[in-house]
Order: sequence, then structure tokens, then C-alpha cells
Amino acid sequence: MSLEKELQSRSSVCELCGASEGLKPYEVAPSNGSADQHILVCGTCHEQMEDKDKMNANHWRCLNDSMWSTVPAVQVMAWRMLNRLKAEGWPQDLLDMLYLDEETMAWAQATGEGEEDEDKVKHVDSNGVELQAGDSVVLIKDLKVSGAGFTAKRGTAVRRISLVADDPTHIEGRVEGQQIYILTKYLKKM
Repeated sequence: MSLEKELQSRSSVCELCGASEGLKPYEVAPSNGSADQHILVCGTCHEQMEDKDKMNANHWRCLNDSMWSTVPAVQVMAWRMLNRLKAEGWPQDLLDMLYLDEETMAWAQATGEGEEDEDKVKHVDSNGVELQAGDSVVLIKDLKVSGAGFTAKRGTAVRRISLVADDPTHIEGRVEGQQIYILTKYLKKM
């Protein structure tokens, strides 16, 4: 059975607002691609979830009902949307009532949604430019790679970096075929 058919067997309307037109699957990241990690949404909900500039706070008053869904993916998106709209006032009341079990809450927070800017771990290069996963950087200093027996030379490009989730001073990247940790103070974003 296709993903869309599985979702339609679970719901015949948008799982967030209840609209019945223009329904399509929406993947709730991070996901393994299963139907359990998708929701069926209308075009309006999809557009506003993807583009914060098109957000219409009144449209999301529907979350008052959908946040009580028994489907974890719907609960996760309701929590995330309520957090995006927190400045409106009324979403905070709903967030205070919404209960997510530990596993569902971890999924909801996995994308960084709901964290205040000052709480987020930010990786910055030697010039203070914020680094993102997948960026390319250049080494600004020769670095002796302990355990690998080589020195990574200044000017070496490191492509498609990974961020170390709990340590803003380190990134992970591949240099001379070796996956290594590098201090962000020795990097410059390309």
C-alpha cells in the first residue's frame, strides 16, 4: 500500500485543520520514511509549515482540537506549530495543556523547535559566522591529527561538515579520507 493510501486510511481530512481539499503527505522530521512519521495535510497547512512568512495565526486555532490526536506525528506537529506561534499569546495556553510522552517530546524537540535562540547550541567559525550541517569550511592553521599520523594543512577544504550536537566548539569532517573532529576556532566558512 502506498504512503498516501495508508494515510488516507487513517484520516480522510487534514490531520491538523480538518480541511478535505488538496490533501498530501507531510513528513515529520526526523523520520525513517514510515507512514507513522507522516501526516496528511491540506495545501494551506503545508504552505504555512514550510514558509513562516505566510503564517496566518488564526488558521492555526484548529490546533485546539488536533493537538488531542492519538497519532504521535500529529501531536509533534501541533506542538511545533504552537511553539512557532507562542508570541500570539493563545498558543501558550494550549502548550500548557498539551501532554506529550517522553519519546514524543524528544521527537518534537529534535529539530530545535521550541528552543529559545539563546538556548540553542551554535557552532561558529573563527570569524563568528554560524556554521550549519553540510557547510564547507577551510582550515586556517596546520593541525596535527593525533592518532592518524598526518598534519592537515592550512587551506585544506573540508566539505559537508557535521555538527557535534552537544559541543559548539567542535565539528566533524573528512580530511585525507579520515573522519576527524576539528575545533571551530581553526575554521573559516567558505
